[in-house]
Amino acid sequence: MNYIELKEYINSEKIDGILSRIICSNELSEEKKRYTKLLEEAVQLYGDGDFHIISSPGRSEIGGNHTDHQHGHVIAASLNIDNIAIFKPNNDNVVRYKDGLFEIEPVDLNDLKVHENELNKSESLIRGIAYRISELGYQYGGFDMVCNSKVLVGSGISSSACFEVMIVEAFNGLYNNEKIEAAERAKIGQYAENFYFGKPSGLLDQTAISVGGFVAIDFRDPEKPEIENYEFSFADHGYDLILVDTKGDHSDLSHEYAAVTIEIKEVAKQLGVNFLADSTKQELFNNLAKIRAAVRNDRAVLRAIHFFNEDERALKEQDAIKNNDIDSLLKLMVESGRSSFEYLQNVYPASRVNSQSLSIGLAVADTYLGSRGAYRVHGGGFEGTIQAVVPKDMTEGFRKAMKDVFGEDCLLEVKVRPFGTKMIV
Repeated sequence: MNYIELKEYINSEKIDGILSRIICSNELSEEKKRYTKLLEEAVQLYGDGDFHIISSPGRSEIGGNHTDHQHGHVIAASLNIDNIAIFKPNNDNVVRYKDGLFEIEPVDLNDLKVHENELNKSESLIRGIAYRISELGYQYGGFDMVCNSKVLVGSGISSSACFEVMIVEAFNGLYNNEKIEAAERAKIGQYAENFYFGKPSGLLDQTAISVGGFVAIDFRDPEKPEIENYEFSFADHGYDLILVDTKGDHSDLSHEYAAVTIEIKEVAKQLGVNFLADSTKQELFNNLAKIRAAVRNDRAVLRAIHFFNEDERALKEQDAIKNNDIDSLLKLMVESGRSSFEYLQNVYPASRVNSQSLSIGLAVADTYLGSRGAYRVHGGGFEGTIQAVVPKDMTEGFRKAMKDVFGEDCLLEVKVRPFGTKMIV
């Protein structure tokens, strides 16, 4: 659609159905203003043309904390907090990208080799995505894109994967007639992050964002993960999903995240496997004394115990979602959080026992909610965000309790949207 056609579409009832599902609300006036403003910016930057729209959501991990890198099971969900992009193809074979958060230099797609000076930069993701698309036999070409980001960097809902899958979908829609399926789009984003951006990430974030809804993922074969998604809503059961930023210090924590994988691999080696999913909890306990003596690191053993318990728990959570059993799901989410605290030990860095803001957040949630709702560490842990499922009649008091401790801007209230990254038009 050109500028006039797309503006009319945005402000007509034709977009209302898809827009209400994206934001999980029928209050569309502010969202339509957001889209219209972004369209105006796109025209001002790039001129008129054949414009398209993509919405790419953030994600929340529901269960399976640190199980994906051991080829286990994960439950995640796409959120109604999204990035929207308005873009049009160009004939320059160049990707131009603009948003209000950071500057990205134009990426010339005639050169798809790895650029060392682009490590940890967004330009590398665009270049890597185009390379992987070409390597898989799909087409790519240039486009001019402007984005409005609600999935903010550091928000705990995976801004990098949101960006990656959005770029993949732009190539998919413009040059491949939407032939690249959701699971493949996720793997293309992961490839770019691993080999061009320089971050050895798993596939959880990209898959949840690409597929959408409540997503159950079996990573036993990471090249062909088994994926099922469901339409399930906390809101339909009388609960609000709230993320709380506990304002911890995120600096210099890479070694903490890396240690989880390194330590678990030490235990896996003693079990004669590369990944814990290829062994069993019974094998671990049958050889517990020998393994403790060999690795000489009890935290590694406890983290392995967490994996086996959490992997089983993720399957039970999947069954609860299938059966629309909210009570069982909430109970399992609390168990997941406690296992992360006690066994995985990823709630605070071992080197910072005097700074435990995430632990404080969990304590406030535990004290306020009691036996109602659920709460757990959100995502990778080691400072950051907690996740809470709060009965609606307790939400106002929960908000106040958290704001009193962590400030007015600590809350992100979200809903699970029923689909992932999508080309709207």
